[in-house]
Amino acid sequence: MALEWVVLGYAAGAEAIMVLLLTLPGLDGLRKGLIAVTRNLLKPFLSVVPFCLFLLMDIYWKYETRPSCQGDTCTPSEHLRHQKSIMKSQRNALLIAAALLFYWILYSVTALVVKIEQLNQRIERLKSHSD
Repeated sequence: MALEWVVLGYAAGAEAIMVLLLTLPGLDGLRKGLIAVTRNLLKPFLSVVPFCLFLLMDIYWKYETRPSCQGDTCTPSEHLRHQKSIMKSQRNALLIAAALLFYWILYSVTALVVKIEQLNQRIERLKSHSD
């Protein structure tokens, strides 16, 4: 199952980089190309949502089927393995939340940047018509 988490990590990283590039000031020359690339990648990145739901169900299943290790019923190595499992589940849940949040931010920022571009084009047309 480690490959799924690597893929999700790369997807979240790519989303974060695209959000960063879209929001950085001073990239006006590249902005149109970035907008086109980002808009074309939004639909494939939508597959992150069901993928995250699948991985969330996997975390829940592992949580429900994990043997309980409380008190003196388990050895120190079993207790350590239990704690590691809990920490990995928490880390993976944070990764899922980050991927979904970055997708939502990327979608929102892209929509806003497209709207700003359209408004700028309308302003330019109005300026050219008034002259």
